[in-house]
Amino acid sequence: MLDLSGIVSDSIVDGPGIRTTFFCQGCPHHCPGCHNPETWDFGCGTTVPVEELVDVVKSNPLCRGVTFSGGEPFAQAAGFAKLARLLKAQGYEVASYSGYTFEELLNGSEDQKELLATIDILIDGPFLMAEKSLEIAFRGSRNQRILDVPKSLAAGKAVPTASARWLGEY
Repeated sequence: MLDLSGIVSDSIVDGPGIRTTFFCQGCPHHCPGCHNPETWDFGCGTTVPVEELVDVVKSNPLCRGVTFSGGEPFAQAAGFAKLARLLKAQGYEVASYSGYTFEELLNGSEDQKELLATIDILIDGPFLMAEKSLEIAFRGSRNQRILDVPKSLAAGKAVPTASARWLGEY
């Protein structure tokens, strides 16, 4: 079960292509200038079984990717890891935003490490108002990185994606 604040089944702003984005409810970061402050409180979203969320994704034949946003997906890491595994088995690319850095997640809970190991792309780091930019693809502030998670895990350090799709270079 996941506690969600919303679902967008045809997003074009949370990653390349047409994606389904799941907005989780609950965030410990409370970044000043956050564009989703209504997701900060824990336990007041809509609780949905993970299997139903797979059906939501599959109902859009144009969707090839899924993004976890927030709130903070890594605050519900076990549920999002289960969802990511099911989606990847169906051939979807899975990305997640997080206010935590890759390095923090490498040292996080076992559930956080499990979620990290199941996703393809991580957009990491808190939103920083002083670094805010409307000119960068799929991020709100310049400190945030778009990381290739499998390569990062293999290297034991953050590896930025080289994918033109994710860098906005179509």
